[in-house]
Amino acid sequence: MKALRPTLAALLLAATAGATAAPLSYTIDPTHTDVLVSWDYLGFARPTARLEATGTVVYDPASPATSRVDVVLPLASFDGHVERLNQRVQREDYFDSGRFPEARFTSRSVRVDGQRLQVAGDLTLRGVTRPVELEAVVTRAAQHPAKDAPALGVSASTRIRRSEFGLVQQLPHIGDELEIRIQLLALAGGVQ
Repeated sequence: MKALRPTLAALLLAATAGATAAPLSYTIDPTHTDVLVSWDYLGFARPTARLEATGTVVYDPASPATSRVDVVLPLASFDGHVERLNQRVQREDYFDSGRFPEARFTSRSVRVDGQRLQVAGDLTLRGVTRPVELEAVVTRAAQHPAKDAPALGVSASTRIRRSEFGLVQQLPHIGDELEIRIQLLALAGGVQ
């Protein structure tokens, strides 16, 4: 019986080690991720624009507060559904995408609030960095049936003031506050 104890202890240790999930690093799938920005237009309408996203998410379901996010938004991908607008926002007096080709969000901390995650980080746009907090929900963390890899779905949102990043064109007629909504899919092991 004494000879079985070390073997049994080793089996129990191996079983509990396998039950503890380690954090996984996921790569954002830009073809299945939407970053939608909306703003007030003269009080008449609320237009939207889409941006592509790339980057990484590190997530551990056993310890969500240790999660990390690094997202890059190529500004050339801005699609406001009107070609004239798409061209205008690339100019020096708007995004100045010749000098600043991307926006970037990098998390600093994650706070768990029930089912929600409050992701505090820094958003850099036009060379200006400001603190931003995203409210996020993990919609699903599971094996992707078609990709044969762990996958992570996240829904997040925030609001920013464009004037804080030097985007002051047509204020106050065009709204200062931008609402940003993100539907993100990321895959462990990279996007194929």
